[in-house]
Amino acid sequence: MSIKVVKFGGSSLADADKFRRVAEIIAADPDRRYVVPSAPGKRFSDDIKITDMLYQCYNLARDTSTKEEFETCYSNICARFQGIIADLGLDFDISGELTYIKNAILGRAGRDFAASRGEYLSGLILAKFIGFDFIDAENVILFKDNGTFDADKTHEVLTAELARHERAIIPGFYGLMPNGTVKTFSRGGSDITGSIVARAAGADLYENWTDVSGFMMADPRIIKDPRAIETVTYRELRELSYMGATVLHEDAIFPVRIAGIPINIRNTMRPGDAGTMIVASASDYDNKHIITGIAGRRGFSVFTVEDDLMNSQIGYGRRMLEVFEENGIAFEHMPTGIDTMSVIVATADIDPIREKIIASLNRTLKPDSVTVDDGLALIAVVGRGMVKAKGTAARVFSAVSNAEVNIKMIDQGSSELNIILGVEERDFEVCVKAIYDEFVND
Repeated sequence: MSIKVVKFGGSSLADADKFRRVAEIIAADPDRRYVVPSAPGKRFSDDIKITDMLYQCYNLARDTSTKEEFETCYSNICARFQGIIADLGLDFDISGELTYIKNAILGRAGRDFAASRGEYLSGLILAKFIGFDFIDAENVILFKDNGTFDADKTHEVLTAELARHERAIIPGFYGLMPNGTVKTFSRGGSDITGSIVARAAGADLYENWTDVSGFMMADPRIIKDPRAIETVTYRELRELSYMGATVLHEDAIFPVRIAGIPINIRNTMRPGDAGTMIVASASDYDNKHIITGIAGRRGFSVFTVEDDLMNSQIGYGRRMLEVFEENGIAFEHMPTGIDTMSVIVATADIDPIREKIIASLNRTLKPDSVTVDDGLALIAVVGRGMVKAKGTAARVFSAVSNAEVNIKMIDQGSSELNIILGVEERDFEVCVKAIYDEFVND
């Protein structure tokens, strides 16, 4: 029997009907042996996710003047979970759990503990409903003293624990610190848990069930009904996720990539759709469209240093980057010329210390000039087929030019997996549409 690890997002577990649908999906394939659930998400557009409600309760518990608001908020959380249980017809009393969690939050339990209880309770209910064992993530997902994920120890402990259970539920999003406190991953961290479980289980496939039928070639908020991506490699996914594609948490790629386990992005509401397969490598690509996807982000600034004979000064780039490192700023890209060097950074990161960085660059490098331009958007055109197709870059630039968009920055990796463009933020959507039309709607 092969092993599939399946993760269900919050939209897949928003109410009792969604729990039933999830149960049907699991039951439809006996290979689906380990399940990672998220906390219940929104039931309708104006609804509030359980995790957000728990964060709200935590904040209210810190102020004695908001006791009544806390009681109302926590009662709404209890009602959500108890309503799911009642609607499922389960003989399952979680009142003790709910009381314990309430007292812990009021008793100054950590913010991560409060946030993690959505996944914990969701996991308990799903395990009861489908008859799977329950493994508390805090017993098998472990962090180091500095708060970083302890991959090696987790893999050892989790592998041993999974071997004791033929079928089990492991809640996503959280684990345990060495001091016994609960620690969460960043938002969307259930994707990471699912990937970790897939690796430890030696899974043949990691299915990530959400509310879309896989990855789209472009943001559907910009492109109406964008074409679906059938197959994408880990490297392509990393590029697209980093540049704004949000179907899968980008950190969830690495545990399964180490083990060579493919990921299948599936739609809980349309289980018959094949979704998107994420694989280690793929030689095939669409000869007609060439590119795999387009993604981008706004909110960047460019520091540009001009200095005659810069290229003859040994260590110039290192000294420039050290200024940003000393100020705790990570850079996105570093396009260069003979006498110019630019560093692209997130505007939000440098705003509080903008003048300090400029002063440091002038003091360290003594350049002819230092300028800062805001309002930059980055757009990545990604595709494994680009390396084999002649004229891809020319088509990208031509499409952007025909849309009357000025390109401010160009960066292409040596692997020819992607081309990154920098444009004015006001031209962001126009540029995405132009590139999509060139390669997909041609």
